[in-house]
Amino acid sequence: MVQHSVCVYCGSRPGDDPAYTKDAEALGRGLAETGLRLVYGAGDVGLMGSVARAAQEAGGDTFGVIPAHLVAWEVGKTDLTSYIVTETMHERKKVMFMNCDAVTVLPGGAGSLDELFEVLTWRQLGLHEKPVILVNTKGYWDPFMSLLRHVVDRGFADATLLDYVTVVADADAALSALRRALS
Repeated sequence: MVQHSVCVYCGSRPGDDPAYTKDAEALGRGLAETGLRLVYGAGDVGLMGSVARAAQEAGGDTFGVIPAHLVAWEVGKTDLTSYIVTETMHERKKVMFMNCDAVTVLPGGAGSLDELFEVLTWRQLGLHEKPVILVNTKGYWDPFMSLLRHVVDRGFADATLLDYVTVVADADAALSALRRALS
């Protein structure tokens, strides 16, 4: 069986609620236990570090991609199964996306939003059909989904934009959605 890979976008900070870290750890552990390779931004801080350490502790395959200018800031996690240093953020995002079969997004900041909007835009333009799953820990992504509905309601996107995102309550639900999507 071909191993599937899941790109996880998430914060380089832990956020203000321990539930975010709990879901990051549960997702990392669950990916490993399900035999899914983690593809992520190669940082060892915030939710990024939590998801990767949990995947590693569960024996999972980890694939990290980090631009050279962030190695010190995000504490590049060099003990991953695969660790790639790129020259730019654009290259990082390209390598991560090209090496995954699905995208899962945990809570995060501007970087996570940038990554999420990019994959949604590519989907809208017909450049891929990979599943995009938002882990809506404690309603974190509710404002984002309201924004997408506003964009559709105001005529700036077709209603199909909303179909490109699967919103789930927690890491366990994300793992279930991934199993369905990748089977």
